[in-house]
Amino acid sequence: MALGATRGQVLAMMFRQAGTMTAAGIVLGIGGALLLTRSMTSLLFGVHAADPIVYTGAAALLALVALAAVAVPSSRATRIDPLLALREP
Repeated sequence: MALGATRGQVLAMMFRQAGTMTAAGIVLGIGGALLLTRSMTSLLFGVHAADPIVYTGAAALLALVALAAVAVPSSRATRIDPLLALREP
């Protein structure tokens, strides 16, 4: 913001970076879960090893948590005056 970015541009950048990391984590996590659940099929009761509802629900919950984890600090950071932030040690 000190170099001319608007509040919306800063928020968009932060959400884009967090979204990229979240998406990569969800994809890697689902891939790892699919590999691990094949070996634990006998321990799963009432759930299939590749149940899409469970994977979708878990991915959606993790995405919402990541959204909240980015939204609160980034909105606070954009409300700070850039000149004051640069002057403080």
